[in-house]
Formats: sequence, structure tokens, C-alpha cells
Amino acid sequence: MKAAVSARIIGQQGLIERLLVAILADGHLLVEGAPGLAKTRAIKVLGEGIEGSFHRVQFTPDLLPADLTGTEIYRPQDGSFLFQRGPLFHNLILADEINRAPAKVQSALLEAMAERQITVGSETYRLPDIFLVMATQNPLEQEGTYPLPEAQLDRFLMHVRVDYPSAADEKIILELTRAEARSQTHQLPVVAEISQHNLLQARDAVLDIHLDDSLEDYIIEIVLATRDASRYGAELAGWIQHGASPRATMALDRCARAYAWLNNRDYVVPEDIQLLAPDVLRHRIILSFAAEAEGMTADNCIAAILSRVAVP
Repeated sequence: MKAAVSARIIGQQGLIERLLVAILADGHLLVEGAPGLAKTRAIKVLGEGIEGSFHRVQFTPDLLPADLTGTEIYRPQDGSFLFQRGPLFHNLILADEINRAPAKVQSALLEAMAERQITVGSETYRLPDIFLVMATQNPLEQEGTYPLPEAQLDRFLMHVRVDYPSAADEKIILELTRAEARSQTHQLPVVAEISQHNLLQARDAVLDIHLDDSLEDYIIEIVLATRDASRYGAELAGWIQHGASPRATMALDRCARAYAWLNNRDYVVPEDIQLLAPDVLRHRIILSFAAEAEGMTADNCIAAILSRVAVP
């Protein structure tokens, strides 16, 4: 699956790997990048390779919670109500430009992401076992947007930043675009479908990946350093106003195991943790005004922490 998706999504290997990690770790992704960087295409192609359904929701300021969850429809013939399911009952959801929707819509999505259920009226409905939300944000345009609340940001397993492809990759993109334009005569790479049963088995296998006690302590120490950075320098302590929650510890553990499994290893190495730590932590720490005034970013703080916490 990884090879087939990579053949159709050029120059975004990091995004593809993190999508696969998120599926294996049973989490959700927040993806930030300029338009045209294959964010939508990536999850759509991935959806072709998983038994289940994919749905895209374009978030707009006039979106209502019922547009996501579904609504009860009155049946005059017998006086009953029939629940019409909404897009959230699909397996893979693309929440495009998520920060354009108002708070009520965000709260409906938060329940689905956190508890794998939705509530309409007095009824609660379970969502599928395979359920992944990939939300996108456009970092360039901020007019008419609603900042995501910290509680919702914390529910995302990772916050992935997508950058422009290299010149060599962009040339391959041109060739692939021409091939798709004449798709009647050119056979595009087919993504072999993985059953939901096999995917759930893979998740169990990920949990069996060995994580040494010293690496568990390393993960905990990295997260604790975001809460009490004074042990690693006074300037670092002044940069971070609020550190990461225990969800960050759990997320880094699951992601590191999934990444090791994807790379044909039955054990985690420190490099797995260091590679994924920025994606797991960047949306979970809040910088101080002093840090913002100095032009510091969350990534700068995470890099400083990783350079100062002792590697086992």
C-alpha cells in the first residue's frame, strides 16, 4: 500500500508515512499546508486501499452540526422519526479547511473524534471501528477562520506540516499528470485493498512492538520537558506557557511503535521518537508572548528540547 500510494502522491513521503502511522495508531491528523500540495489526493488515494468508505466535507462558516452528524426526518405516514446518517459515519473523513466552521460544528466533530460516537437528540450512535479524520488548514489565509480550541487540537494524534515538493519531484508530477490525462490508455498504479479485519490485526501487531523501558522514560522526559523546561535552561522555560498533556505521551508511544512496524522492525529506536516528536507536540504546546516576540515557534522549542534531553 505504501509503495502504491507513493507512486501516485509524489514528493509527500512524510505525509504518506504519517497517514499510515495514524491509521495504525488509531488517531486523527491535522494537516497544514498551502493549496495544491496533494493533501486531499493523499487521503483519497489511501481510501482506495482500505475496505470502507471515504467522504470529503468542505467546512464553511454556514455549516451546521447536522451537516456532519445527520438529522432525524419526520415520517408523516406513521408519525415516527427516521435518523438520516451524516458524513461522519464513513471510515475516512477529509475535513477540508476545518478552521472555517463555527464552534458548534467543532464541538460535534470533537465528540466524534474523542469518543467515536455522535449524539442526536436523546440517541447516541456508535461510529465505525476504522474511523480517521484528516483535517486540513490553510496557513496563508486567516480571514473568516475560527481558531481550533485547545481541547480539540489535543484530540489530533499529529499536526503535520506539508511543504512544497523538490524540482525533481515536480517534474515527476508533470509526467504523472499527463499519464492521468490519458488514463484510458495508461494504467495508473493500483492500490491493493486491505480488509478492515487485516487492518485491525495490524493495529494489534503494532501494540506488540517492543519499546524498552529506557525509551519509555525518554518519551516521558520529552513531554515533561514541555511542562517544566526550567531544568533545561531558563530561556526555554520562558518560551513555553503551557506544556503537552498526557495524551502527548500516549500518542508518541503509539506513533513510534507504528513507525517501527512500518519499517519492518519489531522494536523502537530513539530515532523513531525524535522523528515523530515535532508532529505529536507542535499543536499541544502554547508559547508565551515573549517567545512570539522573539520569533520563536513551537518547532524551535521542540528542537531545543530534543537536543537537551539525554538520549538513552
